[in-house]
Amino acid sequence: MARISGITIPNDKQIWVALTYVHGIGRKSSYDILKKSNVDSTIRVKDLSNSQITKIQDVISAEYTVEGDLQRIVTGNIKRLKDIKSYRGLRHIANLPTRGQRTRTNARTKRGKRVTIGGTAKKTASKT
Repeated sequence: MARISGITIPNDKQIWVALTYVHGIGRKSSYDILKKSNVDSTIRVKDLSNSQITKIQDVISAEYTVEGDLQRIVTGNIKRLKDIKSYRGLRHIANLPTRGQRTRTNARTKRGKRVTIGGTAKKTASKT
């Protein structure tokens, strides 16, 4: 089991896929890291040597912000938007989409389960 940036990456996957398990590294970043560390992108994780893992870890720590640091930065940015009461901050506070999506019909995952307004059963007239 190889550990990169505090994450145990899967052994049976190719290294370019396994690197995407680290928060903050996508496909493009994965290929760039492997090119800079002179490691073949199609080699399996279980076939990597310790020196190759060290090279990959060195490139990541020198040039990329990943895992906890990245999550802390993103959380801080959202908190700043909320504190200054910007439009995007207010959307975050109200738990609504922040990037201009419509909310009249879609946005169910952000707004939550549908709430029925009003009664659905018709009231029958009663004799009085």
